Amino acid sequence: MTSSRDAILGRLRNSLGRDIDGEDAHGEPSARLDKHPRGIIPARVNRDRGRQKELFVEMAAAVATTVDRVETADFVPGAVGDFLARHNLGADIRMAPDDRLSEIDWSKRPTLAITSGPSAGNDEVSVTAAFAAIAETGTLLLHSGPSSPTTLNFLPENHIVVLRASQIVGAYEDAWDQLRAAGKMPRAVNLITGPSRTGDIEQTIMLGAHGPRRLHIILVEDD
Repeated sequence: MTSSRDAILGRLRNSLGRDIDGEDAHGEPSARLDKHPRGIIPARVNRDRGRQKELFVEMAAAVATTVDRVETADFVPGAVGDFLARHNLGADIRMAPDDRLSEIDWSKRPTLAITSGPSAGNDEVSVTAAFAAIAETGTLLLHSGPSSPTTLNFLPENHIVVLRASQIVGAYEDAWDQLRAAGKMPRAVNLITGPSRTGDIEQTIMLGAHGPRRLHIILVEDD
């Protein structure tokens, strides 16, 4: 079995002009890993930062993400409380242990019952920060780590993301560049575009199939 497998893979390498290590005559795989060449970027993101922000909001809305815009982080607790009230949700929220969230004065909405840490699957509402947001498709980039438990992104039915306008970039390539520049790559990177959905049953879109059925962004206008 091994010899047959090796023979098949050998023929594939020969047809591609590569040696046993996967390198071709120009060392293309290693060059791509070392230099991170940028892919094709849609023309719609070639605009100034202000218009990129508006594109992000537009694209997010197109995939059923709701957005509240606030002037400063001081208004975040009120915006969270208003979201809970609109959807008749309780006051309990599970928040990521993120400094960008803990530095907010949550006492401005004293009715909120806040706990911190990963979700065990019994939380109705989570609040997290994001690493970046991508105007190209209205996508959030979140990554795993001690201050950003991945369970908060997928287990609660309602996911609230506190996003600063300065974190919005134009294209996916820009977000990956920022993540690489931040240091060691995290164990997991989540690209989230709208709430969870499926069309498997009679091609009818159902929200919340494999994760949150509501994705809400509180956009802090810090730019």
